[in-house]
Amino acid sequence: MESKSPVIALVDDDVIFQLTASRTIKAAHITDRILQFENGEDALGFLKTYAGNSDILPDVIFLDINMPIVDGWMFLEDYDGLKKNFAKPIIVYMVSSSIDPRDIDRAKRNTNVKDYVVKPVSREKFIELLQQAA
Repeated sequence: MESKSPVIALVDDDVIFQLTASRTIKAAHITDRILQFENGEDALGFLKTYAGNSDILPDVIFLDINMPIVDGWMFLEDYDGLKKNFAKPIIVYMVSSSIDPRDIDRAKRNTNVKDYVVKPVSREKFIELLQQAA
């Protein structure tokens, strides 16, 4: 990532996670450029709309698995076909409260997912993940 603060996207229908994650990221002085989407469909629509704009596209996406309309797995299927159009690479972390080994294995086998993170995500973990992404 460049020296300017990264754009972070939270794609999760859990309002509490959205609130705590955005507060944690801001409090850690990582960025105040946080996009929030309650489902994969809204996030995909945003990515399609701004595919060519590297200033607006997220640098990192924290993606939940279980969401209404378009869940994390469906998001990743569509994302795979879209990513070639993006003005910059985007790092995707799958974030879920699921500790089901099948979910973890499926996420780790997906080439679009950098890592699988179990909720709740601490401030230290957010910082570690975003430093890895830098």
